[in-house]
Amino acid sequence: MLVVISPAKSLDFKTPPVIHNYTVPEFLNESEKLIGRLKTLTPKKISALMGISDDLGELNFKRYHEWNLPFTPENAKQAILAFNGDVYQGMNASTLSKEKLILAQSKLRILSGLYGVLKPLDLIQPYRLEMGTKLKYYKSKDLYTFWNPLISKKVNVAVAESGSNVLVNLASAEYFKSIDRKKLKAEIVTPDFKEFKNGNYTMISIFAKRARGLMTRFILEHNITDPADLLAFDYEGYGFNSRLSKKGNPVFTREQ
Repeated sequence: MLVVISPAKSLDFKTPPVIHNYTVPEFLNESEKLIGRLKTLTPKKISALMGISDDLGELNFKRYHEWNLPFTPENAKQAILAFNGDVYQGMNASTLSKEKLILAQSKLRILSGLYGVLKPLDLIQPYRLEMGTKLKYYKSKDLYTFWNPLISKKVNVAVAESGSNVLVNLASAEYFKSIDRKKLKAEIVTPDFKEFKNGNYTMISIFAKRARGLMTRFILEHNITDPADLLAFDYEGYGFNSRLSKKGNPVFTREQ
C-alpha cells in the first residue's frame, strides 16, 4: 500500500530534525531547471504569478536565489519534518519512532510542485511553488505538463515496490491531478472526512486537512497493508460512516 499526500506552504527549518537518516530527491535535475526559470522573475512577478503578497514575493525571490546543490543536512531538511501545515500537524511526524519514519520511506510519497515526488526523508530546501501555478518552462505550459509523465511513472514504481496495488489518496485535488490516473496501475482509495454541523455531515477544509495527516499517521503506526483495515481509523473522534461511504471512497465522520 502506498499513500500520497500534498506538501505544505508552511515550513519549519528551525527545529532540529529528530532523525539523522536522509535521502536525496530523485528529480533534482528537474528541480534545478525550474529554479533557473524562477530566478528570472522579479519579486513582483512572483507575487503576481502565485497570487501572494509583496512580502511573500520578496521571501520566495530570496529562497530561489539561495537554493543550491548539493543538498546536505547542513543546508536542507527531511521533507516530512520540514513541511508544517495542517496535514503535517495532524501527522506530527517528529513524534513518530525512528522505525516508523524509516517505514514511511516505502509507504508514503509527497507530491511537490518543485520536487515532483518526495520520499519522506528526502532533503529539501525552503521553497513555495504550488502545483497549480501557471509556470511555463520550455514546451511545458504549466507544472502539470512538466511533471505528469515523471510523477505518474515514479508513483507506479513506488506502488509496485510497496507490495500492494493499492494507492491511498490523501492528497488535495490540486496535487492528485499531477498523476495521470489512466496510466496508474493501482486501485485508488480516497478517504473523506466530515464534521456533523447544523444537522448535516460537512467537509470543513481545515479539519479535513488535519484528518489526512491523522490517517497517514494511523497507517504508519499500524503498518496498514490492507485497505479494509483503514475502516478502523478512530483518531481524534473520527469513525467510519458506512451510510455515507461507497466503494473506493470510505467516509469518516465525527460529532462537533
